[in-house]
Amino acid sequence: MKTVHVVMMMVCAIWLALGSGEAKAQATRTWVSGVGDDANPCSRTAPCKTFAGAISKTAAGGEINTLDAGGFGAVTITKSIRIIAQSGVAGVLVSGTNGIIVSAAAADSVYLEGLVIDGVGAGINGILFNSGGSLVVQNCKIFGFTQWGVLFTPTTPGRLSISNSVITSNGNSASFGGVKVLGRAGATTISGVIDRTLLANNANGFLIDGTGGGGTAEVTVRDSVATGNSGNGIATVSSGAVSSVVFVDRTASSHNGAGGIAASGVAQAAAIVNNSSVHNNATGLLVSGGQIGSFKNNAISSNTTDGAPTVILPLN
Repeated sequence: MKTVHVVMMMVCAIWLALGSGEAKAQATRTWVSGVGDDANPCSRTAPCKTFAGAISKTAAGGEINTLDAGGFGAVTITKSIRIIAQSGVAGVLVSGTNGIIVSAAAADSVYLEGLVIDGVGAGINGILFNSGGSLVVQNCKIFGFTQWGVLFTPTTPGRLSISNSVITSNGNSASFGGVKVLGRAGATTISGVIDRTLLANNANGFLIDGTGGGGTAEVTVRDSVATGNSGNGIATVSSGAVSSVVFVDRTASSHNGAGGIAASGVAQAAAIVNNSSVHNNATGLLVSGGQIGSFKNNAISSNTTDGAPTVILPLN
């Protein structure tokens, strides 16, 4: 009888252990609500309150959805995840810190959709991408940060996509602004697209920076507008052998306080401009050591100084 009793106790202990493991299992899809509670399991019927609360209960490669409008707080992402807001305003409001930090593995992908990321004039960066394989920002509004709306600075090869978004009123000095791409050591290649996006009233609109010790960085700015920025609208810079290239396609850069399109440092910093409008800037095409290539199908006019491309490219 004693042996049977011991066996039954062992079976119960195993059952309890398995039950505990299942209770802690992460869900593929979780939910947040303005009236949720992070003590909940983040299910649709028992949602969490914050993105930080939900991400700990969401499996890698899973998805966090919003049930209604709310302020869902800052979050640090360390795995592949999708955060999608399709119900009301999904706010990330911060002061004195970053809004969303991505510190994921080299193969991880992060997708953000429908978020309003507000630094209330005192946040640091709206989205700070330290590491990971890719970042997609779709239909988001990012404003009020003292440094960058989006700072994409990976240490491994990475891909950036920003589309249908508004990035405005970021950067409290000439060193900052709307979006910056900066590869660091280990980031042998960086590629990206900024598509149908407004970069307005920042310290600078967009900057691709080859001074971080990474490798080749190439970003396309397409069907977008850079306007009212106190510095450059769209710019590239490099200080050595690192290539940093911005392709400007069907885009308007206007009413910026410095260059509409600028290339500085060394020849590896290049802007290639196609079918775009550059007008009413302090300088239309601002070249200081870099290169600006034009397909000769651009409208560059009404700037205080229009400037000129360094290379005329043939249309094929």
